[in-house]
Amino acid sequence: MILDGRCIQLLREVIENPNISSKELEKKYQYSRRQIGYSFKKINMWLKSERIPTIERTNNGYFLIDKSLKSKLSLDEEFRYENLSELSKIQRINIILLMLLCKNEELSLAHFTSELKVSKNTVIDDLQKVKKIANDYGLKFMYSRKHGYLIEGKEFNIRKLLISTLDKILKMDRGTERVRRIAQLSNEEIVEFRRKIEQVEELLNLKFTDEKIEIMPYIFILILRRVKQGMRLGSFYINYKEISNTKEYLATEEIFHDIKEVPEEERLFITLYLLTTNVYWSKGLTEETIPNLVQDLVQALDEMLVLFEKNTCIFLKDRDQLLHKLLLHMKPAYYRIKYNLTEANDIYEMVNRDFKELHYLVKKSIQPLINLIGCNIPESEVAYLTMLIGGWLTRQGENISKRMKAVVVCPKGVSISRLMFSTLRELFPEFIFLDSLSIREFQEYSMDYDIVFSPVFLETKKKFFLVNSFLGYEEKKRLRKQVMLELYGYVPNELNIEDILEIVEKHCVIKDRKNLSKQLLEYISQGRTAELSYGINNDNPNLFELITPSMITFRHSVNSWEEAIKLASQPLLKSNRITEYYIEAMIKRCQYDPYIVIGPNTAIPHAAPDEGVNEISMSLLRLRKGVTFAKDYSIQLVIIIAALDKDRHLRALMQLLRLVRNDQDRQQIINAKSVHEIHEIIKKYAENQ
Repeated sequence: MILDGRCIQLLREVIENPNISSKELEKKYQYSRRQIGYSFKKINMWLKSERIPTIERTNNGYFLIDKSLKSKLSLDEEFRYENLSELSKIQRINIILLMLLCKNEELSLAHFTSELKVSKNTVIDDLQKVKKIANDYGLKFMYSRKHGYLIEGKEFNIRKLLISTLDKILKMDRGTERVRRIAQLSNEEIVEFRRKIEQVEELLNLKFTDEKIEIMPYIFILILRRVKQGMRLGSFYINYKEISNTKEYLATEEIFHDIKEVPEEERLFITLYLLTTNVYWSKGLTEETIPNLVQDLVQALDEMLVLFEKNTCIFLKDRDQLLHKLLLHMKPAYYRIKYNLTEANDIYEMVNRDFKELHYLVKKSIQPLINLIGCNIPESEVAYLTMLIGGWLTRQGENISKRMKAVVVCPKGVSISRLMFSTLRELFPEFIFLDSLSIREFQEYSMDYDIVFSPVFLETKKKFFLVNSFLGYEEKKRLRKQVMLELYGYVPNELNIEDILEIVEKHCVIKDRKNLSKQLLEYISQGRTAELSYGINNDNPNLFELITPSMITFRHSVNSWEEAIKLASQPLLKSNRITEYYIEAMIKRCQYDPYIVIGPNTAIPHAAPDEGVNEISMSLLRLRKGVTFAKDYSIQLVIIIAALDKDRHLRALMQLLRLVRNDQDRQQIINAKSVHEIHEIIKKYAENQ
């Protein structure tokens, strides 16, 4: 842990002047009471980590300092600053950037060497990095004899760089002093804008984080200065209606009510900044009359947590409290992501290093947020979600890093692979199933895992279990016992909800058997229902409910495999369950996916849900004379699968696989004389599911 500039400044002050009070510190450094309290919390955390006595405060606001503190810090001074020396180049670069962005005169090398107290050669080397950073923001760093060194480009990008640079310098030792001197800011200006921000907090009924409170006065003053100098945004891509209807827009009006000639675009930019600013408390998010955005975010976050629970088989406790914490973060993050204002930070690297598996599972669960915002979510924003969810799991005693990680490797195409993955995840809720992979993907897979399940032999140093693509009830029981015995040396007792309900019924009257069964599953297994049931969700449709008589087509023969797919798809196309695009996508996929053949004479063409599926559906084409597919197969049964997601079609697919494996029933369908005869055969496979 490294102390920021404000903390170092305050720590030095109380060591050199132990009789100073909190009020005197507030007055001397123009910090708020809250900022000083926050800084001393950080200081004490750092002192603890260094095994140095912490600083206490009396009720009167004075500091109690251990006598050994000064000597211990003096001994460690050289060591600590050697560790910080690697930041010195970065510090110099940020100071140069601030000088360029706040310049009110022509800047030469002499200005930089004077401010930084380094040689011309050092500055010239630093300017190369300045140029690269400017380029990263879509800006040009240049020099001319008339104007000296300067940065040019879109004002929106300049503002982004200015905000980022201010944030970095204010965290440096004596950073506040540097910013005030370089930007020529007076204490009166800072105090006035801090007062306005406090009014904004009151108006919005929220509290900004301490870091944001510190930087905001500088941002407002310097942006306003640029506006007065004629460096204005002009029209840009912010959605006026979305931004102007917010409380933050009213707050912006409050900030600028006594300042003339602030264009509408500038007010929108400040509003956007307020919307993207982190808060640690907000009453507005818990009121009944919350804005539509918050309602949409609540729904998307709730769906994200459902996916996370499903991906990890972890039941999140006190879910509403976690949802509120995530909402508090995601409201400003929504605008940062949508308007490309997210800054790169070190958090992602730390999270990806220390919480790699958790971060990966969170990333697999954020699709509802992506759908809401309409664009991908930057890694740094996902890292924040990982930290919030990780903290919650720690609080409830869960540790993903200690759970067994499994992968499923299946060479037999997307649908069979998904079925295996879903079945095994339900069968082993103790494990975290990371991915379903093809053999080629498995050979290049970078995540760490402990167990591999596959229907084919694979070369691996991890625990390997050979499993059938389709597992019946008895096979599931045998596999579970085999795996648990090999991994843990014992076979756990299996609980059966139906047995429990029978016992309850002997002594009580059950009013709602279905809900009681569901709640018992959640309580006993903490969301790990499959360990008890070994089944696929009973709410999913059966095969006979999807392949109805109207979805069955008879033909003697076809000229090509492509014609077979088009013909088999017609009932779905006519009923608007799929689009023409889905048929094209299936034909395209079949060119490189021979694994759609699931049994003798039988194939299941399909494509992705987002390639033209309007409704979960299936249809069947029966050919008297088989059509050739991939040179090696003669296909007489073509079953089109149109899935809306990864799961809802799996119950029907499992029944279809059982049917195809039954030689007698499969042949009866091939020889059937009517669609109703086929439907009656299909109906048999809904039993015991």
